[in-house]
Amino acid sequence: MKNFQKFPIYLFATLAMGFASCESEDPVPENDGELITDVTLTLQELDESGSPVGTPFSATASDPEGIEVGATPTIETVTVKKGKTYRMDITVTNSIAGEDITAEILEEADEHQFFFLGGAFSSNILTIAYDDPSGELLGLRTELGVSSSPGTNNTQMQVILRHALNKSYPGATNPNFQDYAQAGGETDLDITFPVVIEN
Repeated sequence: MKNFQKFPIYLFATLAMGFASCESEDPVPENDGELITDVTLTLQELDESGSPVGTPFSATASDPEGIEVGATPTIETVTVKKGKTYRMDITVTNSIAGEDITAEILEEADEHQFFFLGGAFSSNILTIAYDDPSGELLGLRTELGVSSSPGTNNTQMQVILRHALNKSYPGATNPNFQDYAQAGGETDLDITFPVVIEN
C-alpha cells in the first residue's frame, strides 16, 4: 500500500517538471512595432548657402486605425519646385495613444533607418541625402533636391522605415538602397507620397 500512496506524489512532481520545462522553452514574444497613424513630411526651402528661405510646408499621410492596419490612408501631395533644394523633416505619431514615435525612433537611432525609393530617385528627378543633426544615418532629417529639368511634373516618393537592421551592411548608407531588406530587420512603415513638381 505504501508504494501506491507515493505514486501520485511522484507523478505530480514529474508532470510539474514537464510543464516547467515546456514553459521555459517557449519563444519570447516578438515586438510587433509601434502603431503609426500619422506621418508628416515638413519641407523647408534652402538657398545656395544652405540657409532656410520662405515658409515651411508639409504633407501628411494618416489613418485613424493605423497606416499599416487601415485599408486606405489619406495621403497628401508633396509639392516642390524645379531646381530647388529642401530640408525635409519626418514626424511619426500614434494619435490613438497620443505617442510621439519620432522621439522613440531618435532614441533608438542605432536600430532605425529610413530609405527613400521610387522612380523619382532612380531617374534622378529627386535626389536625397541624410542630414540628421546627430550625424547618425537615420533619415528623420534629409536634404531633398529637385532636378531643374525633371521631364515630368508628377512622380512619387516611397518612404520606408526599417527597424533592427544591420546599418553596417554594404550599401545601407545609401538612402536610395534598393536592396534594403538584405540588411535585415523589419519594416515599420512603407508609405508612398505623390509628388508634384512646379516651375
